[in-house]
Amino acid sequence: MSLLVVRDITHTFGDFPVLDNVRLRVNTGDRVCLFGRNGEGKSTILRIIQGQMKPDHGAIDLQRNAVVGALSQEVPAAIDGSVFETVIGGLGKSRDRLRQYYRSVAKVSSDPTEKNLSSLSRAQNEIEIHSGWDLQNRVETTLSKLSLNGDDSFATLSGGWRRRVFLARALVAQPDILLLDEPTNHLDVEAIEWLEGMLKRYKGALIFVTHDRAFLREVATRIIDLDRGQLAEYPADFDAYLAAKAHALEVEATQQSVFDKKLAQEEVWVRTGIKARRTRNEGRVRALQQLRIQRQQRRVRKGKAAIKVQSSTRGGSLILDAKNLSFSYGTNEIVRDFSFTLKEGSRVGLIGPNGVGKTTLLRLLLGDTLTPDSGELRFGSRLKIRYYDQLRNDLKPTRTVAETIVAKGDTVEINGKRKHIVGYLRDFLFDKDQMNAPVSVLSGGERNRLLLAKLFSKPANVLVLDEPTNDLDMETLEVLETQILQFSGTVLLVSHDRAFLNQVVTESLIFEGNGVITRLVGGYEEWEKLRNKRKQKVEEEKQRILAEKQAAKKLTQETKSVPKLRFSERKELENLPTQIELLDQELSAIHELLSKPSVLRDPVLLRQHTSEMNALETKIEQAYERWEVLEELVQ
Repeated sequence: MSLLVVRDITHTFGDFPVLDNVRLRVNTGDRVCLFGRNGEGKSTILRIIQGQMKPDHGAIDLQRNAVVGALSQEVPAAIDGSVFETVIGGLGKSRDRLRQYYRSVAKVSSDPTEKNLSSLSRAQNEIEIHSGWDLQNRVETTLSKLSLNGDDSFATLSGGWRRRVFLARALVAQPDILLLDEPTNHLDVEAIEWLEGMLKRYKGALIFVTHDRAFLREVATRIIDLDRGQLAEYPADFDAYLAAKAHALEVEATQQSVFDKKLAQEEVWVRTGIKARRTRNEGRVRALQQLRIQRQQRRVRKGKAAIKVQSSTRGGSLILDAKNLSFSYGTNEIVRDFSFTLKEGSRVGLIGPNGVGKTTLLRLLLGDTLTPDSGELRFGSRLKIRYYDQLRNDLKPTRTVAETIVAKGDTVEINGKRKHIVGYLRDFLFDKDQMNAPVSVLSGGERNRLLLAKLFSKPANVLVLDEPTNDLDMETLEVLETQILQFSGTVLLVSHDRAFLNQVVTESLIFEGNGVITRLVGGYEEWEKLRNKRKQKVEEEKQRILAEKQAAKKLTQETKSVPKLRFSERKELENLPTQIELLDQELSAIHELLSKPSVLRDPVLLRQHTSEMNALETKIEQAYERWEVLEELVQ
């Protein structure tokens, strides 16, 4: 039986239905990638499945008692409480048990009365009965993998980090059907790779929207294409999907060409043929009217974005030269003794986890908002730098789309020629009706395209792009790739999109942590090869050490047969009783601590002292075993 059945859903925005009698069936274990251009209605389908939106027609059938969890593109602006409380917010009764436990702990800490201790004991029992500790471990593991601090206040986080929190909230609930809308946005490569592995092991059904081609290839078992209101299933292999989709569009174009030719012929007939006859062929006239209706109802596929990067010429090959740069935020070392020469025509990618300092290095190299603690920075001449800010601070919500590009007038100069703003923005897939719309009503993908339109409205010889791929659909992303490859200037790029990095950059700066930055020829694929070589070396070293230990153990076993004690072994045998006695005393002290209520009600102290107790018991056991060995040698 299917977990989810979408039956003949229709939903309309504007003149055409975004969803037009669509059908979808999802089974347990399916990992469905919902694929299509920005604005086609992918997020609308997810909202309807989740129950946040009602369709105009049709129905959603869920398996009885099936639970749906989701990560939306937009997250609430204000939620009180910590990150931990927000993440467990979707866990139902399990959430209430964890909350009650932590509230009881807080009460006992401030007021250790018998009543509060009894309440804590009941909360602990409830968690143990319902395997709550396993759930807590799952929450803590997810927080760790997504680099989230459970104690942080949710309200103080940026939009990107709030998305991470809600991704964690969706994942820890482990619903029967998990809906993820652009889950890789604002995640670094390490977190994306962890997410891929986790989703491949997911026991329920997954429906996700993504622009990340590497993520799609790794996770999807089915690709469902949404195009002009219709759903169509394609092979799960992404390259096979692209080929099949291209073929389907070619067939469609051929059929439309034949249709249009027939319509044109019938239009000629109805206007000229009747004059030579006394009566009409009414059946043919009615057929022509139907052809006209069909042509009117045809939904034409939008063309690709016509993004063009304006290049500005300059003299000399040097862009910048950095020598022994260092920079820290307090005790956090971001850049240490970094030297780097950037030549004209280079396309350099910055690769590393979130928070390691990639954007900080960009700002240092731009030389406008940050200055290094030490080192020298020299720039080439006649630089025209255009900076794409991942936070989109250049976009003002109250300005219109047109005003964002030109504050006054209605034209923009592109490669020395004046172009009307409507035509220019049409190249970035904005309709005429959107010209006077405020930026605040645009979707994430539309804001990204608008920022690119603003960036490329001025000539440049240096492009600095900080996470430019977020929210872009696949086709726009490919056009941006092509333009960067054709750009004659220099590019500095921060991205966690592995396929984008592999396509675009010629060299990379790898952030290793603690201020160490390694220069590498090639993109993410070359970094992955280097990383795998390092892992292999570490594994080989582990195997070598293990082999040495095994050899030493074997030698020790062989020497047991020699009934003669060395001087050091005799001293060891003499001291063992005293050592065991001291260890027993330490163990008794730990047992006494573990019997105190203050320790029992403090989870941190309880885990700490339990760990110490286990370690001491192991030491005592090892000491007795050693004593027996030495005594046998004496005998």
